[in-house]
Amino acid sequence: MADLTKSDVLKLAQLSKLMLTEDEIKSFQKELSDILGYVEKLNEVDVTGLEPTTQVTGLTDVMRPDVVRDYGTPTDKLLQNVPDRQGNNIKVRRVL
Repeated sequence: MADLTKSDVLKLAQLSKLMLTEDEIKSFQKELSDILGYVEKLNEVDVTGLEPTTQVTGLTDVMRPDVVRDYGTPTDKLLQNVPDRQGNNIKVRRVL
C-alpha cells in the first residue's frame, strides 16, 4: 500500500476539506507514499517477547482522593454573592 494513486490523494483531500492544485496532488502523492513506505518498515521489526507498552511513567494513580473539607463557612454565606443560584448550586447559562 506504499504507492498512493491520484484518487487516493483526492479522497484524503476531500476528507480534510482541502482544495489541491495538480502540482500539490503530485507532490502529496509522492510524499504520502514515502511516509507509508517508511511506516510499512515498522512491520518488519521483530517484537516477539515484548509486551505492549500502555503506560511509561510508572504512575498508578495521579488523582487525589475526593475528600469533603469543611472550611467553617456555611453554604448560604458562600452563595450570597452569586448572580443566580438554584438550591445550593450556582446556576449558569448552558455551555455548548
